[in-house]
Amino acid sequence: MFTGIVETTGEVQAVIDDEGGRRMRIGAPFEGLDHGQSISVSGVCLTVEKAADSEWFEVFLAQETLARTFFDDLAGGDQVNLERAVPADGRFDGHIVQGHVDTTAEIVGIEQEGEDWTFTFSLPEDHRDYLVQKGSITVDGISLTIADRRSEEFDVAIIPTTYAETTLSEKTVGDPVHLEVDVVAKYVEQLV
Repeated sequence: MFTGIVETTGEVQAVIDDEGGRRMRIGAPFEGLDHGQSISVSGVCLTVEKAADSEWFEVFLAQETLARTFFDDLAGGDQVNLERAVPADGRFDGHIVQGHVDTTAEIVGIEQEGEDWTFTFSLPEDHRDYLVQKGSITVDGISLTIADRRSEEFDVAIIPTTYAETTLSEKTVGDPVHLEVDVVAKYVEQLV
Protein backbone atom coordinates (compact mmCIF):
# COMPACT_ATOMS: atom_id res chain seq x y z
CA MET A 1 0.00 0.00 0.00
CA PHE A 2 1.05 3.58 -0.71
CA THR A 3 -0.12 7.05 0.31
CA GLY A 4 0.39 9.04 -2.87
CA ILE A 5 3.05 11.21 -1.23
CA VAL A 6 5.84 11.04 -3.82
CA GLU A 7 9.26 10.69 -2.19
CA THR A 8 11.35 11.59 -5.20
CA THR A 9 11.55 11.33 -8.95
CA GLY A 10 13.80 8.88 -10.75
CA GLU A 11 15.22 8.73 -14.23
CA VAL A 12 14.57 5.81 -16.52
CA GLN A 13 18.04 4.54 -17.40
CA ALA A 14 17.12 1.63 -19.66
CA VAL A 15 14.10 -0.15 -21.10
CA ILE A 16 14.75 -3.62 -22.49
CA ASP A 17 12.23 -5.87 -24.25
CA ASP A 18 12.12 -9.28 -22.61
CA GLU A 19 10.05 -12.43 -22.91
CA GLY A 20 6.51 -11.57 -21.85
CA GLY A 21 7.13 -7.87 -21.28
CA ARG A 22 9.91 -5.39 -20.56
CA ARG A 23 12.52 -4.71 -17.94
CA MET A 24 13.12 -1.17 -16.76
CA ARG A 25 16.08 0.23 -14.82
CA ILE A 26 15.41 3.42 -12.85
CA GLY A 27 17.99 5.64 -11.22
CA ALA A 28 16.95 6.38 -7.63
CA PRO A 29 18.61 7.40 -4.34
CA PHE A 30 16.91 4.71 -2.23
CA GLU A 31 18.96 2.61 0.16
CA GLY A 32 17.87 -0.84 1.27
CA LEU A 33 15.64 -1.76 -1.67
CA ASP A 34 15.54 -5.54 -1.84
CA HIS A 35 14.32 -8.13 -4.29
CA GLY A 36 10.57 -8.60 -3.90
CA GLN A 37 9.72 -5.21 -2.39
CA SER A 38 6.86 -3.18 -3.83
CA ILE A 39 7.48 0.29 -5.21
CA SER A 40 5.15 2.79 -6.84
CA VAL A 41 6.48 4.04 -10.18
CA SER A 42 4.27 6.89 -11.39
CA GLY A 43 1.40 5.26 -9.55
CA VAL A 44 1.99 1.69 -10.73
CA CYS A 45 2.81 -0.88 -8.06
CA LEU A 46 5.82 -2.83 -9.32
CA THR A 47 8.16 -5.38 -7.75
CA VAL A 48 11.87 -4.69 -7.32
CA GLU A 49 13.91 -7.43 -9.01
CA LYS A 50 17.42 -6.02 -8.53
CA ALA A 51 18.85 -2.94 -6.86
CA ALA A 52 22.13 -1.14 -6.26
CA ASP A 53 21.93 1.03 -3.11
CA SER A 54 21.50 4.72 -3.82
CA GLU A 55 21.98 4.16 -7.55
CA TRP A 56 19.24 2.21 -9.35
CA PHE A 57 16.65 -0.56 -9.23
CA GLU A 58 15.08 -2.80 -11.86
CA VAL A 59 11.47 -3.88 -12.35
CA PHE A 60 9.64 -6.10 -14.82
CA LEU A 61 6.65 -4.79 -16.78
CA ALA A 62 4.28 -7.61 -17.73
CA GLN A 63 2.06 -7.32 -20.81
CA GLU A 64 -0.92 -6.52 -18.55
CA THR A 65 0.99 -3.58 -17.08
CA LEU A 66 2.03 -2.33 -20.52
CA ALA A 67 -1.58 -2.57 -21.76
CA ARG A 68 -3.02 -0.55 -18.84
CA THR A 69 -0.37 2.16 -18.55
CA PHE A 70 1.64 4.57 -20.69
CA PHE A 71 4.82 2.65 -19.82
CA ASP A 72 4.92 1.24 -23.34
CA ASP A 73 6.13 4.71 -24.39
CA LEU A 74 8.77 5.25 -21.68
CA ALA A 75 12.38 5.57 -22.78
CA GLY A 76 15.77 6.33 -21.29
CA GLY A 77 15.89 9.83 -19.79
CA ASP A 78 12.19 9.99 -18.89
CA GLN A 79 11.33 10.94 -15.31
CA VAL A 80 8.96 8.95 -13.07
CA ASN A 81 7.46 9.55 -9.61
CA LEU A 82 8.63 7.15 -6.90
CA GLU A 83 7.22 6.08 -3.55
CA ARG A 84 8.21 3.10 -1.45
CA ALA A 85 5.48 1.03 0.22
CA VAL A 86 4.28 2.31 3.59
CA PRO A 87 5.62 0.32 6.57
CA ALA A 88 2.97 -0.87 9.04
CA ASP A 89 4.27 1.55 11.68
CA GLY A 90 4.82 4.43 9.24
CA ARG A 91 3.18 7.81 9.03
CA PHE A 92 0.13 7.91 6.77
CA ASP A 93 -0.35 11.14 4.80
CA GLY A 94 -2.21 11.38 1.46
CA HIS A 95 -4.88 8.67 1.05
CA ILE A 96 -5.08 4.89 0.50
CA VAL A 97 -3.34 4.15 -2.80
CA GLN A 98 -3.01 0.59 -4.04
CA GLY A 99 -0.86 1.23 -7.08
CA HIS A 100 -3.46 -0.49 -9.27
CA VAL A 101 -3.92 1.92 -12.16
CA ASP A 102 -7.56 2.05 -13.26
CA THR A 103 -7.07 3.91 -16.52
CA THR A 104 -5.02 6.49 -18.33
CA ALA A 105 -6.20 10.02 -19.03
CA GLU A 106 -4.82 13.04 -20.87
CA ILE A 107 -3.79 16.45 -19.65
CA VAL A 108 -6.15 18.87 -21.39
CA GLY A 109 -5.13 22.09 -19.65
CA ILE A 110 -2.42 23.63 -17.46
CA GLU A 111 -2.89 27.10 -16.04
CA GLN A 112 -0.55 28.89 -13.66
CA GLU A 113 -2.30 31.04 -11.08
CA GLY A 114 0.27 33.00 -9.09
CA GLU A 115 2.56 30.37 -7.58
CA ASP A 116 -0.01 27.58 -7.98
CA TRP A 117 -1.24 25.64 -11.02
CA THR A 118 -4.53 24.15 -12.11
CA PHE A 119 -4.21 20.95 -14.10
CA THR A 120 -7.21 19.73 -16.09
CA PHE A 121 -7.48 16.07 -17.05
CA SER A 122 -9.83 14.15 -19.32
CA LEU A 123 -12.27 11.92 -17.47
CA PRO A 124 -12.80 8.55 -19.16
CA GLU A 125 -16.51 7.71 -19.32
CA ASP A 126 -16.28 4.37 -17.50
CA HIS A 127 -14.65 6.02 -14.45
CA ARG A 128 -16.83 9.13 -14.09
CA ASP A 129 -18.97 7.76 -11.27
CA TYR A 130 -15.92 7.32 -9.00
CA LEU A 131 -14.89 10.98 -8.91
CA VAL A 132 -16.54 13.52 -6.64
CA GLN A 133 -15.80 17.15 -5.94
CA LYS A 134 -13.24 17.41 -3.09
CA GLY A 135 -12.67 13.64 -3.27
CA SER A 136 -9.30 11.91 -3.63
CA ILE A 137 -7.67 10.89 -6.91
CA THR A 138 -4.23 9.52 -7.66
CA VAL A 139 -2.54 10.99 -10.75
CA ASP A 140 0.80 9.39 -11.67
CA GLY A 141 1.11 8.22 -8.08
CA ILE A 142 0.37 11.65 -6.56
CA SER A 143 -2.44 11.92 -4.00
CA LEU A 144 -4.55 14.89 -5.10
CA THR A 145 -7.91 16.46 -4.28
CA ILE A 146 -10.44 17.02 -7.03
CA ALA A 147 -11.05 20.77 -7.15
CA ASP A 148 -13.74 20.65 -9.82
CA ARG A 149 -15.47 17.85 -11.73
CA ARG A 150 -17.38 18.20 -14.95
CA SER A 151 -18.93 15.55 -17.19
CA GLU A 152 -15.81 14.91 -19.28
CA GLU A 153 -12.92 16.40 -17.28
CA PHE A 154 -11.74 17.35 -13.82
CA ASP A 155 -9.36 19.85 -12.24
CA VAL A 156 -6.82 19.60 -9.45
CA ALA A 157 -4.98 22.45 -7.77
CA ILE A 158 -1.23 21.97 -7.56
CA ILE A 159 0.85 23.75 -4.93
CA PRO A 160 4.47 24.76 -5.65
CA THR A 161 5.96 21.87 -3.61
CA THR A 162 3.98 19.23 -5.51
CA TYR A 163 4.80 20.90 -8.82
CA ALA A 164 8.53 21.07 -8.07
CA GLU A 165 8.96 17.63 -6.48
CA THR A 166 7.01 15.50 -8.98
CA THR A 167 6.97 14.95 -12.72
CA LEU A 168 4.07 17.41 -13.12
CA SER A 169 6.60 20.18 -13.76
CA GLU A 170 7.67 18.33 -16.93
CA LYS A 171 4.19 17.54 -18.23
CA THR A 172 2.48 19.39 -21.06
CA VAL A 173 -1.01 19.42 -22.56
CA GLY A 174 -1.60 16.17 -24.42
CA ASP A 175 0.61 14.06 -22.14
CA PRO A 176 -0.88 10.85 -20.72
CA VAL A 177 -1.22 10.22 -16.97
CA HIS A 178 -2.19 7.23 -14.84
CA LEU A 179 -5.38 7.49 -12.78
CA GLU A 180 -6.30 5.44 -9.74
CA VAL A 181 -9.71 6.26 -8.35
CA ASP A 182 -10.40 6.15 -4.63
CA VAL A 183 -10.73 2.47 -3.69
CA VAL A 184 -13.47 3.35 -1.16
CA ALA A 185 -15.72 4.42 -4.07
CA LYS A 186 -15.23 1.02 -5.72
CA TYR A 187 -16.15 -0.82 -2.51
CA VAL A 188 -19.27 1.33 -2.07
CA GLU A 189 -20.33 0.54 -5.65
CA GLN A 190 -19.84 -3.18 -5.01
CA LEU A 191 -21.88 -3.07 -1.80
CA VAL A 192 -24.84 -1.22 -3.28
